[in-house]
Amino acid sequence: MTLVSNGCVDFRGRIADKRRTGGWKASPFIIVNEVAERLAFFAVAVSMVLYLVREMHESLPNAATHVTDWIGAAYVLTLLGAFVADAYLGRFLTIIVFSLIYFAGMVMLTISAKLDSLRPPLCLKRPCSPASDNQTAFLYTALGLIAIGTGGIKPCVSSFGADQFDEEDESEVVKKYAFFNWFFFGINMGALLGITLMVYVQQEKGFAWGFGIPTITMFTSIVILVAGFSSYRYKKPMGSPFTRFVQVIVVAIKNHVRGVRVTSNDKLYEVTTQESAIFGARKLIHTPQYRFLDKAAVMIEDQETSEVPSITRNRWNLCTVTQVEEFKCFIRVLPIWATTIALSISFAQLSTFFISQAALMDRKLGSNFVIPSGSIPVFSAINALILVPIYEKLIVPFLRNKTGHHRGLTSLQRMGVGLFISIFAMASAAVVEHKRRNHSNPTSLSVFWLFPQFFLMGSAEVFTYVGQLEFFYDEATDGTRSISSAMFLSEIGIGSWLSTALVKIVEKATGKEEKGWLRNDLNASKLDYFYWILMGINVVNLVVYMWVARRYKGRDGASAVTSVRDDSTIIDHQS
Repeated sequence: MTLVSNGCVDFRGRIADKRRTGGWKASPFIIVNEVAERLAFFAVAVSMVLYLVREMHESLPNAATHVTDWIGAAYVLTLLGAFVADAYLGRFLTIIVFSLIYFAGMVMLTISAKLDSLRPPLCLKRPCSPASDNQTAFLYTALGLIAIGTGGIKPCVSSFGADQFDEEDESEVVKKYAFFNWFFFGINMGALLGITLMVYVQQEKGFAWGFGIPTITMFTSIVILVAGFSSYRYKKPMGSPFTRFVQVIVVAIKNHVRGVRVTSNDKLYEVTTQESAIFGARKLIHTPQYRFLDKAAVMIEDQETSEVPSITRNRWNLCTVTQVEEFKCFIRVLPIWATTIALSISFAQLSTFFISQAALMDRKLGSNFVIPSGSIPVFSAINALILVPIYEKLIVPFLRNKTGHHRGLTSLQRMGVGLFISIFAMASAAVVEHKRRNHSNPTSLSVFWLFPQFFLMGSAEVFTYVGQLEFFYDEATDGTRSISSAMFLSEIGIGSWLSTALVKIVEKATGKEEKGWLRNDLNASKLDYFYWILMGINVVNLVVYMWVARRYKGRDGASAVTSVRDDSTIIDHQS
């Protein structure tokens, strides 16, 4: 069979032909687009703390929290991007529209770095005059547009890439999981270029060049994605999943108030058509979890005798089994989602305090070259570039023989490995910072002492991030793929905000000056204490995650005993 079975269409609106669309014919455009976009984002992210301190005259703690807040907003806004994609524009068009918003923000950021009138006067000795309200507003408008652009792009790109593979075709399923690994490889390739080449340009040529080249790269990413439009498989918008979720809650509560109970004899409603009432989505079978929600699909007497066609019934009065199960799938993953946020708190340090440490250490490489402090996260990015091919080509086949699982480790196991590694990453960071701070001459200590914490944090990300890509895509339904991707991406944003909150709590508890753990002068701070707190959080989180993961029952693992009547309209529930 040459046509896809998942409802995807080609650019002409016809059912997609596997011979001409999707697979690895389309995926390279998506991966290269992601490389270019990530280059732009990381070039800004790793330079922004220094830019705010040196050019906008902010204090180090404030600059660090502003950057983590900005990164947090960019990833939490993925929920907005997912909503727009699912309800209105579809994934491809959403990526294009938000990429243009992103590009506009990059242009404004470059102008901010180029024009002296948009920055306070050069300062050689503190205290420095702060930036004016207009200067600050212009810069943060630029960063806001970049955050909105990122939020629109990120939840759609990985799902759009996965859409290029037919889940009913076994050979394409294997290729889909390989795509997730190579997609993550592309993310880190972009990050690597952003934190090395772009940061070097910024150090040698100034911030205007350092932001200007990524701006051009961002525009190039749009061109690259558009170039592959005839090769893609597209899924049409299926309507807002949030609206459907609210409908299930409202109808379930209304029926609960009416005294409706779900018993083995109750009849649960489903449409008679081959596809579900959710446009473009396949039907889902009933599962016994969260039985309260089944009340939304219980047909009461007047609804059973109604002559209204099943496909046009008011969903604020009666929901289908598929709609209820879609909401159940969303609820089911929330505990896993919540117990992987802690890694993002630690990961937020990569672009803030880790870089601030590097700026105060010996970064000489040879006799003439000095490594830019913003390029130090290369220790993390290059780890992924090495580990992903090794994992895909060597470790997966080995584990497959041992475990019998087609991916070697399940997505939940892979996430657990990453969370475990993150404990040692923060322990390493604490030990090294203690050594650096107590060294007789901290600036003489080699920056390569930071390699373990970057390397381990990169390893944790390789396992957890790709595991999340697999897990949230597999557990999502046809109508919630974008929102599911947005869920795990929002973890990065929430983790960044929690990092900011933790910094504020530590500052308030210990003081900003004198004995404070986090001061403007890092050499007088006690940053290692802060890292020990993060390690403790990771330990507790891992224990909770293991408890939740062991009890998780996914779409395939949940028991479902259903029988369908001859008219295919009513499903009998059996507990």
